[in-house]
Amino acid sequence: MAVLQMQRFSICAMKKNRKAILEELQALGIMEIDTSIVEDAALRKANTLEVRQGFDKKAVQIDHALEILQEYAPEKTSMFSSLEGRALVEKSEYDQITEGKDKVLESANELLTLKKQLTENKAKAVKVENQIESLEPWLSLDIPMGYQGTKFTAVLIGSFGGQLTLEQIYERLAQEAPELEAMDIQVISSDQDQTCVTVFCLRDQATKMEEALRSMGFSKPSMVTDEIPSKQKEKLEQEVKNLEQENAGIEKQIQSYAESRQKLKIVSDYFRARAQKYEVLGEVLQSRQTFLISGYVPEKDTAALQKHMEEKYDLVVDVETPDPEEAPVLLKNNKIAGSVEGVLASYGLPKAGEIDPSAIMSFFYIVFFGLMLSDAAYGVLVFIACAVIIKKFPRMEEGMQKAIRMFMYCGLSTVFWGLMFGGIFGDAVTVVARVFFGKEIVVPALWFVPLEEPMTLLMFCMLFGIIHLFVGLGIKGYLCIKNKQYLDFFCDVVLWYLFLIGLILMLLPSKIFASMSPIAIVFPPALQMLAKVLAIVGAVGLLLMSGRANKNPALRIALGAYDLYNITGWLSDVLSYSRLLALGLATGVIASVVNQMGSMMGKGIIGAIFFIIVFIVGHAMNMAINLLGAYVHTNRLQFVEFFGKFYEGGGRPFQPFKAKTKYVDVKEETSL
Repeated sequence: MAVLQMQRFSICAMKKNRKAILEELQALGIMEIDTSIVEDAALRKANTLEVRQGFDKKAVQIDHALEILQEYAPEKTSMFSSLEGRALVEKSEYDQITEGKDKVLESANELLTLKKQLTENKAKAVKVENQIESLEPWLSLDIPMGYQGTKFTAVLIGSFGGQLTLEQIYERLAQEAPELEAMDIQVISSDQDQTCVTVFCLRDQATKMEEALRSMGFSKPSMVTDEIPSKQKEKLEQEVKNLEQENAGIEKQIQSYAESRQKLKIVSDYFRARAQKYEVLGEVLQSRQTFLISGYVPEKDTAALQKHMEEKYDLVVDVETPDPEEAPVLLKNNKIAGSVEGVLASYGLPKAGEIDPSAIMSFFYIVFFGLMLSDAAYGVLVFIACAVIIKKFPRMEEGMQKAIRMFMYCGLSTVFWGLMFGGIFGDAVTVVARVFFGKEIVVPALWFVPLEEPMTLLMFCMLFGIIHLFVGLGIKGYLCIKNKQYLDFFCDVVLWYLFLIGLILMLLPSKIFASMSPIAIVFPPALQMLAKVLAIVGAVGLLLMSGRANKNPALRIALGAYDLYNITGWLSDVLSYSRLLALGLATGVIASVVNQMGSMMGKGIIGAIFFIIVFIVGHAMNMAINLLGAYVHTNRLQFVEFFGKFYEGGGRPFQPFKAKTKYVDVKEETSL
């Protein structure tokens, strides 16, 4: 377990080499650039915003082109594609493709143009289909909708709102304009929304006729053509077909770019990396001839980095130990301890002066997780699933890989506790043997069966909790000694150990403990006296020394009494570990209920089929629910009970300057 020591690494070089040096640092990916350095009269920052935005814009254009390509020529991916990580590309292939970046960018713009044309054609098709829909009520009309009539007759074509009969139209028209006589009205179509009609009248009465019709709610059609509606519909339908054919051709054109997908991804990441470089370049201090760049590098890499840079460029390097409060945090652990780094980071990385608790935390985390799940069969399934994922997807994201590895170790712990408690899919072996084979087979527990002895398990859960809490308090003591805070070590750690150990030794032989535990403990008088002495010494010491920072004697005693009251917090912390019992029992009880439900149909083919269905569904749900419960509650025991004794967190994660790509990783030839 280690928090890697950081060094401030500063480079001063010729301004003409700044881009090459930045690209070198970006390829190495081991230096975090410090962008907080303030400008002065001699050193200024260059404005790279416009250039950076240009690269960002090109990357976004290609991303949109890839989305279009995915829409019309989807890339085949598995359901586990999210675990595959980014594809690894050789440096030579990357350089070859990026040399032709302009052509690739042109292909992306062509895809965007094709998509735009496709969208416009679809909009046109919708518009034409709306026109066809508006023609539907007029299809039986045998004259053009724009027909005006002859020299002596006029034709008015339009519709009334609602459904009207021919008689109703004549009656209302007679009421509105009784002077109109020479007319002929034809109903073209009628439904509950509108009634479409043609009205023939004398030319010299057309104006009065239109006024009368309008007073009845008459309106002319929104679409007027010089074609007969049926023929106009045919033309519009043909136009829709032409647009559909054109769109089909455009879609084929888009699909033809599928072979360029990899090139598009690589060039998109190229522009993205360039934008990141220019973002940092805009934070670099420059004079007319030189530039200065400073940041943080792990101490183990500083010598190699200095040698590498001095061999390639004319520059000056300065290495110094930074202020611990300002330096970022980078953890270095083995695979087991490293698997819980994600859990630790979600709480907070160690701040200056704190240790990395990952190694100690990983042991308790894995043990507690297995104790909560506590079914050997579930553990085997979890272990195998995680091991296969790690083996099959070696390039998954580092954080995801650590999480999967953590669950794999937790699966092994679950197997161990499942065998200790005799849980294999609950009591599935016993139920199957009894119902389907008429035999009584019981898988023996290597330790005991929690469902039969829950109080025994509760006592051991509290014992595990006390050990966990005492380890946390011990780490606090180690930090006090490390920081040479010897008085704090004695007052805040040793006195609490004396007080707590004394109280525990007084509790163990008591009647209260005997009523809770099946174990009767008897201490010799000397040990009982020692327990009282430890408790009294610890209590008095805490009473007098907890408020030592205050010079007022009365207030000092009051603060000491308040600190003694914190014993209730220790009691609640210990009781929190009863969740180990609760979740362990829940897994076993639900598993047993599932087995009993599955066996309700008895033996036989139907009973066997029913049992298999209930078994698979029930145990899958039970395992999923209790996996989530074990994860959440194990986190809580670490964050609240364990970390509450010594850990604050709040460290800033180390973020090295490297290409943050979206699609591919480049196999860099540059190395230290």
